[in-house]
Amino acid sequence: MDSISIVTPVYNDPRLKRSIESVLSQRDVSSVELIVVDGESDDETVNVIESYRSDIDTLIRERDNGIYDAMNKGVQAADGDIVGILNADDRYADDHVLRDVTEQMEQTRAQACYGDLVYVDSGDDIVRYWRSGTFSRRRMRLGWMPPHPTLFLRQEVYQSYGHFDTSLEIAADYDLILRILFDRDLDVTYLDRVLVRMATGGKSNESLQNVIQSNYEVYKSWKKIGLQGGALAALLKPLRKLPQFVSQP
Repeated sequence: MDSISIVTPVYNDPRLKRSIESVLSQRDVSSVELIVVDGESDDETVNVIESYRSDIDTLIRERDNGIYDAMNKGVQAADGDIVGILNADDRYADDHVLRDVTEQMEQTRAQACYGDLVYVDSGDDIVRYWRSGTFSRRRMRLGWMPPHPTLFLRQEVYQSYGHFDTSLEIAADYDLILRILFDRDLDVTYLDRVLVRMATGGKSNESLQNVIQSNYEVYKSWKKIGLQGGALAALLKPLRKLPQFVSQP
């Protein structure tokens, strides 16, 4: 079975504890490498990191230029065949997520795998369900994208397509996904189940200004790689979120 590396960027977020616990609880996987990239936290997050220090395979503790810079550092340090990114305020839905991802990628020989995600409130109640569905370039032109925390990529994908564009403050994950999924030589597989429980909030939605900036960066991403349709995708992307508030897993 393929080995897997999980990169967790963090800065002053003690919820890192439950994120780490969800990685450590994974069962029936051959090898899981845990990489924590800490932007020099100065609150109780430091105590969380120290309490799990023996479980963290690689700890990078230094100032960074934002979350995407931290993700890049973690990806570059990863040794696993497959790389996933789990933010400090997120956690895996159950203890067989990584087993199911690796099995799916091995069986399909895919280079990229993604699944579904639920947003949960402070009481861990589901308030939004992001059912991804199968990928098509037509759907992406209509504003579709998979939830980034559920995306797992083989090492060679990062080597071929590059890393996160840190000039984008909010939508660098979308930019990377766009670059990858519009290459017809890449094999992509959809795992039809919830993989991640994600805390509500997030920079892209915390203010109207950030929503506007995020959608502008989506448009820029399309233009940057020479694709037509970026304006429509940017317009429809926020509208696609509306059904997520009424559907349930």
